[in-house]
Amino acid sequence: MDEVIFVDKPKGMTSFGVVSRLRRILTEKMREEYTKRGETAPKRLKVGHTGTLDPFATGLLIVLVGKATKKCERYLKMNKEYIAKIKLGETSTTGDPEGFVQKIYTGRPISGEKIKNVVQSFQGKIQQTVPSFSAVKIDGERAYKLARRGEKVEMPTREVEVFQIEILKYEWPILEIRAKVSSGTYIRTLGEDIGKKLGTGAYLTELRRTKIGEFDVKDARELSEFGIFS
Repeated sequence: MDEVIFVDKPKGMTSFGVVSRLRRILTEKMREEYTKRGETAPKRLKVGHTGTLDPFATGLLIVLVGKATKKCERYLKMNKEYIAKIKLGETSTTGDPEGFVQKIYTGRPISGEKIKNVVQSFQGKIQQTVPSFSAVKIDGERAYKLARRGEKVEMPTREVEVFQIEILKYEWPILEIRAKVSSGTYIRTLGEDIGKKLGTGAYLTELRRTKIGEFDVKDARELSEFGIFS
């Protein structure tokens, strides 16, 4: 029961939800195996993940089981790759579809050349402000909990690195990009910052994590393989 599981997280489920469902299934399996051997099973099986994906996001989630949870830091520090769809001309209070969306740009569609120049300007080391709807702790409490209560706090700024960013498709107002980034990079913030620099505003409509380090979502397992259905 000490293993690393690569899961393709479905849309609409939290990372914690994935872990709790897997913990239940794996705990039952563990107890069955101990019973077969005539032994007493541990009361609780340790299960955790190595990097949160927002509920609207999909893709690679690494789940650690048993003694493998001690490897958490190793996976957390790995670089990531994402594919994101960004809607230009509108903003969201959360930077994604779950927030209050507001149209702020009524001008002409932005040219592909300008889009390309702005997107490429984010390649390299950049400064990001951590989004208020995030799991970062502020004075011991998760930022998203403070944000949901309407409390305004000053969010920290950090340096991250965008190793590679490319446009996969652009058809106003939807921009699709692939970004290879350092650990700790917020793609929601990247999307919003692109919109700010274009002067149109923007938010993410879709997000998929395709790689963590050398691990690819193509090798991940669907939750249905464990008998879990959202």
